[in-house]
Amino acid sequence: MKIGDKVSVVDEDLSGVITSVKGNIVVFKDEYGFTHQYPKEKLVPKDADLYENIRVVRKAEPKKIISKKHQKNHLVLDLHFHNLVKNPNDYDSFERLFIQKEKLIEVIEFCRKNNLKRLEIVHGIGDGTLQRMVRDVLESQVNIDFYNKEILHHQSGAVMVEFH
Repeated sequence: MKIGDKVSVVDEDLSGVITSVKGNIVVFKDEYGFTHQYPKEKLVPKDADLYENIRVVRKAEPKKIISKKHQKNHLVLDLHFHNLVKNPNDYDSFERLFIQKEKLIEVIEFCRKNNLKRLEIVHGIGDGTLQRMVRDVLESQVNIDFYNKEILHHQSGAVMVEFH
């Protein structure tokens, strides 16, 4: 560093032209004419040529990681029978209800095991048999809250379950 060099102060928004160097102390004048004294290790040369041949690499913004607990998307279980088996006509009504109940219990256990917080169960409106079975299973569970998606529960074809 010599008289006439441009310098910037590390960790401050301050720069200027060196007017004198006394051992380790550098005196410089800023753009407003004020003089400042700093030790050499607090100053860096302000030289645009230093940065001319350096390529700027733009890094991608880091993606915010959202834990499974806080995912906005909830799991949806559709209990309509044609979604659960290949040949729905091969089963009588008792077998259908039993398979739907087994699937419901299996998915609830999956949610608990994987710490999922919300589950939407789609049972449809129908004659209410499946809706009653879903309600009975949910009432037998612990550490959950559940409510119908619609205000008038008899018009809703789905139940939202929240795990504690």
